[in-house]
Amino acid sequence: MEAVTEPQSRRLTLWLPVIAWALLMSWASTDALSASHTSRYIVPALHWLFPQASAETLDRLHFLIRKSAHFMEYFLFSFLLLRPIRGEQRGWRIRWAIAALAMAAAYSALDEFHQSFVPSRTASPWDSLLDTTGAATAQFLLWLWFRFRSRNSIESPEDAAPAGRD
Repeated sequence: MEAVTEPQSRRLTLWLPVIAWALLMSWASTDALSASHTSRYIVPALHWLFPQASAETLDRLHFLIRKSAHFMEYFLFSFLLLRPIRGEQRGWRIRWAIAALAMAAAYSALDEFHQSFVPSRTASPWDSLLDTTGAATAQFLLWLWFRFRSRNSIESPEDAAPAGRD
């Protein structure tokens, strides 16, 4: 059996946060975090925050919170994907962003497919689109961050990877 080398070990370490987050997202797609289960906690908390709100308003807020969670979980997933995709290289490149976005979109589609088998969940292409929008937003903000950082950096030219160029 061949021993794991230092670069292989480093590569695996870069993927661990991505794997952990993907596992957490998969768990969130089970019955445990279905709308009927989360409403038991979120709606009473919203009622406490907004005692004058109608039941309809509280339900709408619960819905918005759940949809915001879709956006944010894939925003973070895409953000986490950039590091292992680029490896030891610096900066931001469009090909890395496209790879991260493609992986996030594929995982989202797989997640929605999984939800089609969970009785308390519904699979929705709109949720997958929302997930992918969160992932794309993360890459756009990373592009802005690296673009701003490279313009204001005192790094030597060989240390700074130009943002958006391949």
